[in-house]
Amino acid sequence: MNATVEELLARLEQLEARVDEHSLFPGASADVLFLLVASLNVFFMQCGFGMLEAGSVTSRSTQAILLKNLLDACLSAFIWWVMGHGIAFDGTNDFIGTAGSDMSSFFLSGYGSGPDSGYHRVFWWFQWTFAAAAGTIVSGAVAERAQLLAYLAYTFILTAVIYPIIVHWCWSEAGWLSTKNGHLDSGGNFTSDAVLDGVIDFAGSGVVHLTGGTAGFFGALIIGPRHGRFEVVYDGSKPPRRGRPLQLPGHAPVLQALGTFILWLGWYGFNAGSQLRIATPGASEVIGRIVVNTTLSAAGSGLVSLAIATLGQWRRGTVNYEVPAICNGILAGLVSI
Repeated sequence: MNATVEELLARLEQLEARVDEHSLFPGASADVLFLLVASLNVFFMQCGFGMLEAGSVTSRSTQAILLKNLLDACLSAFIWWVMGHGIAFDGTNDFIGTAGSDMSSFFLSGYGSGPDSGYHRVFWWFQWTFAAAAGTIVSGAVAERAQLLAYLAYTFILTAVIYPIIVHWCWSEAGWLSTKNGHLDSGGNFTSDAVLDGVIDFAGSGVVHLTGGTAGFFGALIIGPRHGRFEVVYDGSKPPRRGRPLQLPGHAPVLQALGTFILWLGWYGFNAGSQLRIATPGASEVIGRIVVNTTLSAAGSGLVSLAIATLGQWRRGTVNYEVPAICNGILAGLVSI
């Protein structure tokens, strides 16, 4: 009864450590397992991208689009190991990650074999799956009209420079837009050093999808539309004038639907996995909310998208329930949430 509060807290910490030591999944191991499963889901999204894009192009372009997706994963893995992760998370520069810290992420040279090395390596893999997803987004935007070497050059630039710098801005502890960039004042309160207190991007709606989407938009703008996407009007102008848009249906709606379902599954790893740890207090509640919000966003957006597309056809006098319409809606809901 004469024990001080400090002694009681110390005994409580000892008891928690002993319980954690003898539990089936100690806190650190549970975090590694959680992030590992989330990373598996996100990596499986590469298969989803491949199926969705293969089903959305003509049959003669299937091999080319799948080859680009496979090379995306292979090339980005080495880039992220050599320099991408280091640029994203190392150093104290507020613009770009730099080498020199004891825990260097360049070549994973500073990870060693300490008690936290397993988690840090799985975290590297988790972040690589994000980088690979950002790169693969563009393959669909420039499908059927980008040469292989040009596409690989883009993949290198995006994964090695553009994407990791944006990650550093928003998610590192030193980034000029990161909510983690700050210090403790004399009263022990956290004071942000980021511009306008930083930007909150929990699971990559801006960092991953906006980055990949912007790159894809400008790629499509520069390369131009697919052959046959617009009606060609011969009215004496040179070159002939571009007319109304034409439908270019993909050759395999089955692959489109399969790819969409795989991506939907992977998004639970994307969003829930961004919690990063499951053994911390309150983590399970946050993860529960994430999976519910992710599910409702995808389902609601898919229904609304199909309804809008069907209404447009009904006004033209025809009704044809289209697989691409609901697939695009589902993906839009997943990106926006």
